[in-house]
Amino acid sequence: MRKTFLLALLCCAATGAMAQGLISQSDASKPVAIAADKLDIDTKSKIATYVGNVIATQGAIRLRADTLKADDPNKKIYINGKVVVDSPTSGTVTGDNGIYDLNSKLVTLSGHVVLHKQGQITTSGSLLTVNMVTGKATFTAAPVAATANQAAAPGAPGGRVTGVITPKSQTGTP
Repeated sequence: MRKTFLLALLCCAATGAMAQGLISQSDASKPVAIAADKLDIDTKSKIATYVGNVIATQGAIRLRADTLKADDPNKKIYINGKVVVDSPTSGTVTGDNGIYDLNSKLVTLSGHVVLHKQGQITTSGSLLTVNMVTGKATFTAAPVAATANQAAAPGAPGGRVTGVITPKSQTGTP
């Protein structure tokens, strides 16, 4: 379950067609390394919770958060607190909370979500949802109530998704 988690978060750092392209380019067979200040394992409920300065890496992809909880029976992975996912190919995405539902193949980041790819795009809102099967991504900015598949999102200022896209001619790339 941990191997698919970072692959899913990598796809959160893209939108639409970019997400679909990243799925095929990523190597999910690479090992996942996780480090944290503390690990709590509940063997009866099959839940592992990494707490404090969590750093997870898979290849060149790096995730940082305050906590990461793998809920094996429900096939969900939760990340909370100062979530940052860095990828050299897709950029950086930040948020307050994230959930990967392995059953529905949906990844959500909520809170103050910002997608940034140096010299190309910066987009912000309150909720980013990526369907790992279709590659479809949706960014919203209105307040969002908590559900089983996402944490509550307070909403972005003005209730609107904002973004800046830099044309390739201005980035020096052909």
